[in-house]
Amino acid sequence: MRARLLSWASHVITPHSHDSADKTDAALESSSRGMRVLALSFTVLLITAVAQAVIVAFSGSVALLGDTLHNFADALTAVPLGIAFWLGRRAATRRYTYGYGKAEDLAGLMIVVIITASAVFAGYEAIQRLLAPQDVHALGWVAAAGLVGFLGNEWVARYRIRVGREIGSAALVADGLHARTDGFTSLAVLLGAGGAALGFPIADPIVGLLITLAICLVLRDAAREIYHRLMDAVDPALLDHAERVLAGTPGVRRVGSVRMRWIGHVLRAEVDIAVDHRLSLIEAHAVAVEAEHRLIHEVSRLRAATVHADPDGPRDADHHATLTDHRAPSTA
Repeated sequence: MRARLLSWASHVITPHSHDSADKTDAALESSSRGMRVLALSFTVLLITAVAQAVIVAFSGSVALLGDTLHNFADALTAVPLGIAFWLGRRAATRRYTYGYGKAEDLAGLMIVVIITASAVFAGYEAIQRLLAPQDVHALGWVAAAGLVGFLGNEWVARYRIRVGREIGSAALVADGLHARTDGFTSLAVLLGAGGAALGFPIADPIVGLLITLAICLVLRDAAREIYHRLMDAVDPALLDHAERVLAGTPGVRRVGSVRMRWIGHVLRAEVDIAVDHRLSLIEAHAVAVEAEHRLIHEVSRLRAATVHADPDGPRDADHHATLTDHRAPSTA
């Protein structure tokens, strides 16, 4: 008991890295990294798309057109994401008590809409070219544009996915997956150019349809990721880890419910623990504070935790049993 009191006193007078200022600093740093990723990747993709658009104008390649449209769309997704990261840096208010982190999920929805629009337009153009085939010119330039598109998109994809996972941004990861698909569709442009060079002009619109299919596949993955965030889904492994951390906290007898949710690219948790019913209020509070401290320091991207301590003992068990018997619905 004396050790617990000393632990509580030490925790009260010693600064910890999970106070409100440090949590805000960590969130701001995550948003700043996201903004840097968006700015750099936007520049790379925009340059790539403009170069491809010039070649589309004099080559007439519908496959390259689809790839170019997708690259423009991918560059434009940086706009809603940038706005979301900017909003996420604003402090919580009395109306938005959890802050503005959910703006990232709304940006994710806009990204899904942009991907859908690019798939529809690319598919339409490919079908039109199948119905009315046209010759493709400057095949060497078309092939070069496809290669440049692949290199640019793959670099952007790796950058976005890596940073998105590091800061916990589902929208940024979805955007990175989008860019990766663009890279593979750029390689498909090479196949279309090769087919046309061998005397099969229909290869170009066929590749355009394959590109549309690839866009639809990444659309499915991105939509699923954003749906999970909107529905407050978390990886069950995170809950398992949090429960182990709580169970290993001195003074915790049992771990009750553990709930987590994403607010933008950070996690918040609400947990219930049971402590010895003979503890004083101060001692029970010390156990709860230690549990919060361990959770925030050991669970990745967890920025805040609310810990509720319940008494655990014979008297408490009898009390809960009485309530259960009284409230249980009749099965007759």
